[in-house]
Amino acid sequence: MIPYLAADSACYAFQVADYAKQFTCISVDPRGAGETDKPEGTYSMELFADDVAGLMQAIGVDRAHVTGLSLGAAAGMWLAAKYPERVKSLSVHSGWPKSDAFLKTVVESWRMILQATGSVTELIIRGIFPWCFTPDLYASNPDYIDSLSAFVRSRPPQPAEAFIRQTDAVLSHDVESQLSKIKAPTQITFGQFDMVTSTRFASALKDKISNAELFIFDGCAHAPIYEKVDEFNQRTLEFLQRNSG
Repeated sequence: MIPYLAADSACYAFQVADYAKQFTCISVDPRGAGETDKPEGTYSMELFADDVAGLMQAIGVDRAHVTGLSLGAAAGMWLAAKYPERVKSLSVHSGWPKSDAFLKTVVESWRMILQATGSVTELIIRGIFPWCFTPDLYASNPDYIDSLSAFVRSRPPQPAEAFIRQTDAVLSHDVESQLSKIKAPTQITFGQFDMVTSTRFASALKDKISNAELFIFDGCAHAPIYEKVDEFNQRTLEFLQRNSG
């Protein structure tokens, strides 16, 4: 399980609670986040994939179901294309094949907010959350938003320079030419109201990944893993079970 931008291994807590009943779950801290190293240098989605492949080799995992949301989905596609022997199935949630002008503008605005606040934690809550959740969720369940905010504040804070390096990987992401190399069964999902990685990317992914299926979560933005937890877990577990033979 590969986390999204600025997140650590705890970000899939709502999924692990269900997944672990049937699978051994390994959620990683990607380079630059959580308790893992935050080295200098240029970060890329391909590098994140290399890191995960190296971890799998180090802990003796030959093949795995690979799942990720957003940055995690982008890294997962690189992993499945570059190391197909490692990937039993691929789950691409809120993913995209190549960063376009709109996505780059959004990410660059996050950098501006970080420059103003100096805190990645507050950037996430004040600047990124509104892209991840629908206005209806804010209106109908403000206590839930508060609890997610408290969760973010409880995690190891990401240094600003590490966030910038991770966003470099988002801005430069381009896996289009590699998609045809993905042979693992692939589940692609989007939130109906996502704007960051919206369904504008759906056809480009589904048409170029040979063994792919697509599902749209109604009433969600960028993060169905929090906005429709039960439905997300049900749909994704069904896919994992179907491809566990």
